[in-house]
Amino acid sequence: MSDVKISAAEVNKLRKATGAGMMDCKKALVEAKGDFDAAIDVLRKKGQKVAEKRADRDSSEGAAAIKINDDNTVGVAIVLGCETDFVGKNENFLALANELADKAINFDNKEDFLASDFGGMTVSEKLVEQTGVIGEKLEINAFEKLEAPYVGSYVHINKIGALVGLSQENAEVAKDVAMQVASMGATTLSYKDFDPAYIASETEARIAVIEKDNIELGRLGKTLKNVPQYISMAQLTPEVMAQAEADAKEQLKAEGKPEQIWDKILPGKMDRFVSDNTTLDQEQCLLDQRFIKDEKQTVADYVASKNVEVTAFKRVSLG
Repeated sequence: MSDVKISAAEVNKLRKATGAGMMDCKKALVEAKGDFDAAIDVLRKKGQKVAEKRADRDSSEGAAAIKINDDNTVGVAIVLGCETDFVGKNENFLALANELADKAINFDNKEDFLASDFGGMTVSEKLVEQTGVIGEKLEINAFEKLEAPYVGSYVHINKIGALVGLSQENAEVAKDVAMQVASMGATTLSYKDFDPAYIASETEARIAVIEKDNIELGRLGKTLKNVPQYISMAQLTPEVMAQAEADAKEQLKAEGKPEQIWDKILPGKMDRFVSDNTTLDQEQCLLDQRFIKDEKQTVADYVASKNVEVTAFKRVSLG
């Protein structure tokens, strides 16, 4: 046993610098013969050993953290991953996630961020060090950055983070739309962003699923699901819409509805046609989704009513 005398003040200083436990700090200082920098290196090497042992572990728990600059024009969202929900809720872990987000906003990508300085070591090295301190694998599982004339955000119970860019300042709209992004999980801004090949393959796949379901529903004597011809507004060309209107008129005629009232009935039928044939947009396109605070309007309707535009969004989540 070493005769080196380690004071409580030295232990506390190392603990504040590394976040390690009191006993781990004392052992490191003893091993380093009281040399503070050498003790940090001892703890770092311990972290490396723990990290190597836990390299194949799943880090699907953790915390989402967001940082926006002072003038609300740049935002970053990260996920600091760990192995268990227990660690993910720990105050020190959450503080580390937020501290990392504060640094991440200065970088454009995850690689440069991980290689950047964090108190004399790189961010990657800090994660390894904290793996030794906490005893769980730590990773940056997500990194998203957004720039816009105005950036707002929303974090849902430290599990999901959303950034929203607007054409001009409006904190209320930014938060509302960020909540929409967090809640409904859109993957793109508009149906106009979809690749035609993706739409075609999704259409085929969705129709196949519904037709398969209808076989079972028919066997049980239940009402069959509607089989859509289309799934995105991108497919609803002027020709398609004209044919849909003609079909609706034929239906009204067959039902014996007086032609003079068709103008009152047709808009509702066309709205229903569009709704039934744009399910992909409603699920994945932010602007085409029903607004969670008022499902009578879309997100596009809501932001237009506030005289702003959504320019971009980013979403991060655990898992």
